Amino acid sequence: MTAELNHTIVPVRDKHAAAAFLGRILGIHPGAPVAQFAPLTLANGISLDYMDLADDPMSHYAFLVDEGTFETAFERVSSGGIQYFGEPRGGRPGEQYRSAVGARGFYFRDPDGHLMELLTRDALGREAGR
Repeated sequence: MTAELNHTIVPVRDKHAAAAFLGRILGIHPGAPVAQFAPLTLANGISLDYMDLADDPMSHYAFLVDEGTFETAFERVSSGGIQYFGEPRGGRPGEQYRSAVGARGFYFRDPDGHLMELLTRDALGREAGR
């Protein structure tokens, strides 16, 4: 079974300034904005997606997983009575999503309210372990 941290949301006061700050220190140029995010992608493909606190102060962790891990984890969530959603803010309860790159995924909250996401392909179409 394979699971990799794919991206996390970093809530900040100024997303562009925060991404540029860490980017300057690490020698990485922030990427083009994606939706409400200012992404800073590391060499291993993990993206720090900076988001203004005013947009939504949530903590979010997305894990790129292989199909077997996805199926097993989804079964644990659904049979464990854990609420899951097809949209990050709780929309489409009890559903998975399909992305434009063919990924399957879903969202759920951990006991402390952090938003977790499991997905089978990232926004670039990459799969876990590849």
